[in-house]
Amino acid sequence: MPDHLPPLRLTGAKTLIDGQLADSCVCIAGGVIASSGGAEVDLSGYLILPGIIDLHGDGFEHHIRPRPTAAFPVSAGIASYDREAAAQGVTTLWLAQGWSWEGGHRGPEMAEAVLQAVADHRPLALTDQRVQLRVETHFVEAVPRLLQVANHFGLDYAIFNDHLDDGEQMRRVQPEAFSLWARKLGLAGHELEARLAAAKAGARAVPRSLCTLAQGFDRLGIRFGSHDDPNAETREFYSMIGARIAEFPLNRRAAAAARAMGDPILMGAPNVVRGGSQSGNIAAVDLIREGLCDALVSDYHLPALPLAAWRLADLGLCNLARAWEMISAAPARIMGLSDRGRIAPGQRADLVIMNPETRTICATFCGGRLAFASGDVALRLMGKHAVMRLAAE
Repeated sequence: MPDHLPPLRLTGAKTLIDGQLADSCVCIAGGVIASSGGAEVDLSGYLILPGIIDLHGDGFEHHIRPRPTAAFPVSAGIASYDREAAAQGVTTLWLAQGWSWEGGHRGPEMAEAVLQAVADHRPLALTDQRVQLRVETHFVEAVPRLLQVANHFGLDYAIFNDHLDDGEQMRRVQPEAFSLWARKLGLAGHELEARLAAAKAGARAVPRSLCTLAQGFDRLGIRFGSHDDPNAETREFYSMIGARIAEFPLNRRAAAAARAMGDPILMGAPNVVRGGSQSGNIAAVDLIREGLCDALVSDYHLPALPLAAWRLADLGLCNLARAWEMISAAPARIMGLSDRGRIAPGQRADLVIMNPETRTICATFCGGRLAFASGDVALRLMGKHAVMRLAAE
């Protein structure tokens, strides 16, 4: 992990403070936002924004398996994704890793490998990498193992998935897609069919296993929710057992139920950028327009996070300051991270320096460390650092 930067005072930029962009300098020292002091770095013409917090991203899979049958070392993929995140202004992120009866890259063995790789990489990490386990509800036989793994690795976030019906429909009406799914898992088609049938056969045990997991997650202090709620009734059930985060509700009714129960609603940033869901579900902007979305996540594409904030501003749904809060302050509140997501004295120095004309991220600070820098901003920071080193010598 890089060292903390020396005390700095970033001046001249528009800074996102208390929900608005204002002319205000930002001081950092010892990894946190300070009230004053530090050597001046002129950032006139730029924006200073809170670091992005991504609650769900599975784009790391492309760093481990760039092609379905071409796997690379997990540790190398985790390190590469860490660097990509820093370049996209992401300072805290959860890697959405499957825990499923499917096996392969979504099975328990891969989940444990990813958790171990993230733990091993942490001393060298540029960003605060964590893992979200996407738990298939019909994987009932693995409940004891899941709770052991969660306790061992200090898991702090899990999401319930139920894609059994989707898999069954694919098997019936999309045989080619089903065969591709099997190949990605390293299985023959009949082997995946057998796993699908076995998972379906255990359906009666699902409610009890979910309650067991909910109790275990509560005991371990794990925040949890559900993914792809298809209707209000499903969201109500999950909310009742403590799965309070509604991730990617498929329609307005499911989202409205989450809002009525006070459950935070997450939608995909790629959905915003592309103007709709690539799966044909509800458009995120429609939910945002109705106040039925609290935060955006990267889903399968990290660069979509900053792009989505600008897209919302361009559409006139909210200003950039409010849009940026959906990828910084709001995710921090949802996960109970009181030390980040805002620019204020005492907060972690998680900052993004952005060129508002080109809308490119020019530098990222994570915990007061320089995680990424490029172009003119890099020259300004390097110049200041060189002068300070010469003075010290």
